[in-house]
Amino acid sequence: MQYSVLDTFAGAGGFSLGFELAGANVIGAIEIDNWACETFKFNHPQATVIQGDITAMTDEQIVNAFGKLKPDIVLGGPPCQGFSICNKNSGDPKDPKNSLFEEFIRVGRLLRPKVMIMENVPNLVKARTESNELVIEIIRNELRTLGYHVEHRILEATDYGIPQIRKRLIVIATHQKLQNPFPEKTHSITCTPDLFEVGLKQCPTLWDAISDMPEIEAREGAEESEYTKAPQNDYQRLLRDGASKLFNHKSMNHSKRLVERFAAMSCGDSSSDAPDHLRPLKRNSSEFSDSAYDQNNRRMHPDRQCHTVPASFYANFVHPYKNRNFTAREGARIQSFPDWYVFKGKPTVVSHKLLQREGRLEEKHLCQYNQIGNAVPPLMAKAIAENIIRQLGE
Repeated sequence: MQYSVLDTFAGAGGFSLGFELAGANVIGAIEIDNWACETFKFNHPQATVIQGDITAMTDEQIVNAFGKLKPDIVLGGPPCQGFSICNKNSGDPKDPKNSLFEEFIRVGRLLRPKVMIMENVPNLVKARTESNELVIEIIRNELRTLGYHVEHRILEATDYGIPQIRKRLIVIATHQKLQNPFPEKTHSITCTPDLFEVGLKQCPTLWDAISDMPEIEAREGAEESEYTKAPQNDYQRLLRDGASKLFNHKSMNHSKRLVERFAAMSCGDSSSDAPDHLRPLKRNSSEFSDSAYDQNNRRMHPDRQCHTVPASFYANFVHPYKNRNFTAREGARIQSFPDWYVFKGKPTVVSHKLLQREGRLEEKHLCQYNQIGNAVPPLMAKAIAENIIRQLGE
């Protein structure tokens, strides 16, 4: 049996892509951002994709759009910014992001899928409402009220062969009680596995993920390019399968000064380690900045797994050998997106805070880097999907 999947808060579709790679049929998505929707539609042309604010959708609209499609599995990663662990102005019941998980619950109540799976930041397990209730318990109780068996666990991406240190909270709700709701670990990051890790595969490193990519410097590359090397390992072969060209491999238009700063940095160094004369300058000024952010522009070690890829990773990491930040495609490789998965919209955009300050909200979109950094790693989602689908069929 082929199970059907609806992705809510879908973003670029990394979560549902993992289920598709496990044999499921992605029938639809709900996503507020225009460019992320464009990406989702391009890569899932048969899916019903609704661009819009889910909080503005009526029950009738949701049922009319997806009721006849009868999704077996509903996925969602509702943003958590409103919760107390995510910002200092926490606990405001008027913050709409505080209730976005309720929209995920609403979709489940309306469509009654066999399975509902929610992903979020690990710290959500500590988040509390203004009345001091644990948010995770509210979510679990509401899903139980709908008749589901509910389990949650924090999963680590490296355990499933993804070359990135990334933890995600996964909540799995099923009508059929599963013996093992979460997938077993398949990979290890240690070179000398202990007794419990014998038989596990070695997790790929950052360089395992991107070493076959065309070598480009700052200001080089293109949205569409040719491969220049053969794949060099199983991870590269897996992600290149089905792709004849490379997309989104365009480097940032760095200034000469920034390239010089990167050239002075060794692996593990960040902007704060740059020589004095290459320190960052204040915006629109020739004066040195008073603050050098330790997490900005850190040169990654090639023989280790990458740090967590965030939404703004174009300014977080420096290539192990080139004097530039990662391209969007290098970030996609680190996230385990296959090369045939094309990201739409512009590579980067002006700061969202700046757009808000200047009243230019119509220009606020999720750029390629945002879409990639926000995504659930597809290979993690695939491991979750295969484990659940196998048990549903028993």
